[in-house]
Amino acid sequence: MNTLNKLVHAASFAAQKHTGQKRKGEEGEPYINHPLEVANLLANVGGVDDADVLIAAILHDTIEDVGVKLEEIREIWGERVAGFVLEVTDDKSLPKPERKRLQVEHAPHLSTEAKSIKLADKISNVRDITRSPPTHWEIERCVAYVDWGREVVAGLRGANPELETIFDEAAKLAYEKFKNLGQ
Repeated sequence: MNTLNKLVHAASFAAQKHTGQKRKGEEGEPYINHPLEVANLLANVGGVDDADVLIAAILHDTIEDVGVKLEEIREIWGERVAGFVLEVTDDKSLPKPERKRLQVEHAPHLSTEAKSIKLADKISNVRDITRSPPTHWEIERCVAYVDWGREVVAGLRGANPELETIFDEAAKLAYEKFKNLGQ
């Protein structure tokens, strides 16, 4: 299978696995928009042209969110893609505060490729809560999410300056929006 075919296969696979899943925001957009945005940010902002990284970006939530097995990713896309996906996958058996703490702790130790995926993921998430916050989230929780995202990104710095700049801009816009809403 050539590179383009592998990339399209990953998009189709992720779309099938995320079927019926929605983002938490008030707009309830299809979840697949998120991994596709992460891959798009990597390719068209971060300048990433490594197909394995883009495939891993598309698949980055399939283990923790929809129960895909690492072995299945390894079998279809290879060890390298599986490794990147594993690096950015949270252990859902842990309580949420522990998972968040571990993301901050592990961020500096990720591979450069996984750091770039995580950066694009955080950009997408911060943009989403800014544009369409979850209906049950108070402003304080949105701000706390952006604060935590900044902590994670602090450990990712140096991996992709273009994505880091976009994250900083997204965080600034989020703070401005939530500050205005809080007044």
